[in-house]
Amino acid sequence: MEEGTSRDDIRRLLKTFGVKADEAILGHLARNPRVGPLRLRLSLEDLTDYGDGPPERPLKLEVAGEVRRQEL
Repeated sequence: MEEGTSRDDIRRLLKTFGVKADEAILGHLARNPRVGPLRLRLSLEDLTDYGDGPPERPLKLEVAGEVRRQEL
């Protein structure tokens, strides 16, 4: 696979995730008006079936942080 194609696929996946996550988080905040900042962890998990030859180091990434409410 060419690097350009890989990057395009990665960007497409991340953009889709970002849009869906934004909608889900804002909806959650709207349904839970009394909650303070959300403490979130985002995880990347490789679901590829490698058969009998899995990679030596699996692809894994986690990012944690806070989402604060907009101050009025």
